[in-house]
Amino acid sequence: MEEKDMLMKELDTPTLTFEPFAEEPKEKAPVIETPVKRYEEEEMLTPQELKQVEAFAERIELNNTTMILQYGAGAQKKIADFSEKALESVKTKDLGEVGEMLSGLVTELKDFDSEEEESRGFFGLFRKTENKLTAMKAKYEKAEVNVNKIVEALESHQIQLMKDVAMLDQMYKLNQNYFKELSMYILAGKKKIEQARVSELTMLKAKAQQTGLQEDAQEASDYAAKIDRFEKKIHDLELTRMVAMQMAPQIRLVQNNDTLMTEKIQSTIVNTIPLWKNQMLIAMGVEHSGQAAKASKEVSDMTNELLKRNAAKLKLATTETMRESERGIVDMQTLAQTNAALIETIDEVMRIQNEGREKRRQAEQELLAMEQQMKAKLLEISR
Repeated sequence: MEEKDMLMKELDTPTLTFEPFAEEPKEKAPVIETPVKRYEEEEMLTPQELKQVEAFAERIELNNTTMILQYGAGAQKKIADFSEKALESVKTKDLGEVGEMLSGLVTELKDFDSEEEESRGFFGLFRKTENKLTAMKAKYEKAEVNVNKIVEALESHQIQLMKDVAMLDQMYKLNQNYFKELSMYILAGKKKIEQARVSELTMLKAKAQQTGLQEDAQEASDYAAKIDRFEKKIHDLELTRMVAMQMAPQIRLVQNNDTLMTEKIQSTIVNTIPLWKNQMLIAMGVEHSGQAAKASKEVSDMTNELLKRNAAKLKLATTETMRESERGIVDMQTLAQTNAALIETIDEVMRIQNEGREKRRQAEQELLAMEQQMKAKLLEISR
């Protein structure tokens, strides 16, 4: 039988019993009517339970030493066993492992870094883009495997924690049951003590005073001592009930921790993990877009640079062409130079011609003079 079923079996209406004492109560002395005293325990009991307490109080025999020694012992043992069971439940619950898993998950998610060293240069950007994205995908797949393992372990812990929360609910109800049972024993004992002091003890003291016998006085003293011992027993039960009272918030604290951890695991599984996966997809998409943007920027920059260079070359070529197109076949300076040279040549030719002409004129004169001389000389010879 599972522990939960065992707990459910114990969640019956609290009952008071003298077992294993089957003694029938001895004939009681006449009860003296006394004002009804109210006890705080009565506030938590139903009318049926109060009737059970009244009937039970009537059966308590202070002269039955064994009965008094074992009074409420069964309920005390239940509390002791229950406390041990609750403590064992806390001891075997290793929430630290869940915390370590959550911390490991956070570390695993943080370790995934989509930022890589950027490639340099226009052509390097295109060359390394594919390798970078491949590395990102490989890193994501590796991280996803580890994350899935952690999630699987967390889901297993979550199921166990949910079972524990349900079991702690049953334990809380069972503790309430034990608390009420102890309260019924305590209330029955208090009623018996009040009745014994007002009724039996009063009559025993009156009898001792009336007879003056030592044995009657001893009987009254012994009965008073039994009342005191039983009162101490009731006090012990009140201490045990205090343990049960403290156990209630402790159970709720443990249950609250389990519930918070379950909710934390649930939030991690349904929120954190999908969000992380979405972020990874976005990171890859952004990387694609970023690479495209960078490539586009590089292309634009290169295009602008080429346009600037071409514009400069076109300007240079155009202006040179226009200069050449606007330039005459022969430069004016060249014409001026050639004209001056030609004039100088003509002047030189004219000068040379004049000199030649002058030299020819002088030569003619000299030839004429020579001819005359020759004629004269010939004439002399012919004489």
